Amino acid sequence: MYDPLWLAGLAAAMAATGLFSGLLAGLLGVGGGIVIVPVLFSIFPLFGIPEEVQMKLAVGTSLATIIPTSIQSARKHFAKGTMDVPLLRSLVPSIAAGVLIGTLLGIVVQGGAHTAVFAVIALLVAVNMGFTGVDWKLRESFPTGKRRHALGTFIGGISAMMGIGGGTVGVPILSMFGAPIRSAVATASAFGVIISIPATIGFIYGGWGNAMLPPLSLGYVNLIGFALIVPASLIAAPWGVHLAHSIPPLLLKRCFAVFLGLTVVRMFWSLVT
Repeated sequence: MYDPLWLAGLAAAMAATGLFSGLLAGLLGVGGGIVIVPVLFSIFPLFGIPEEVQMKLAVGTSLATIIPTSIQSARKHFAKGTMDVPLLRSLVPSIAAGVLIGTLLGIVVQGGAHTAVFAVIALLVAVNMGFTGVDWKLRESFPTGKRRHALGTFIGGISAMMGIGGGTVGVPILSMFGAPIRSAVATASAFGVIISIPATIGFIYGGWGNAMLPPLSLGYVNLIGFALIVPASLIAAPWGVHLAHSIPPLLLKRCFAVFLGLTVVRMFWSLVT
């Protein structure tokens, strides 16, 4: 793994991952994690990275890339005044608690179980994007009390364990409970900050000293990936925004649902074989 050609190949694959995730982020508005994790999961076997650490390394690296992008996104949304700050403040403790639980589970569970959790959640996201065209609401306001804290814990736990920001899970839940889509997106962007920073620290600690990890890895965070995915995604995001104006949005949603569906099939296939 210390061969210069091997490192160059890994660097190229990481840069390509960033370009792909940035392009889809611009096209569909999806968070990078839901793209980065399955792509890395598919790339790592090509470089001989042991199966036992593939999913954990993909999740940890994805979480690290979310830190700068979520901070930038949350600042912009806050400046525009579309963020529901009172709701955000009320959810911070429960999301943080969920992050601790999700990070611990992500570190201690076996690779197969971790892959299965990601595959199930990704399948739900794919179904949502593939078969829904009109927003629907379960109720007009966000729950209070224990139900609010339960939802916050769920958002934080699932997001940390999957290596995604708050948008993939947070936006549908906020929209389901009556939040306008712009407010849901803005508020969920701040979820990413709450989730990514402590979860990244946890995955660094959890993978510290693991001999199966590739070079230039800080625990379960690969520094080559972090250094290349972030700038590449920032470069490609405007390309996706430009393409979004020439391709029907519903078609884009369906295409991304197919991509996720194929990823889920591959993950389940790897589990049974």
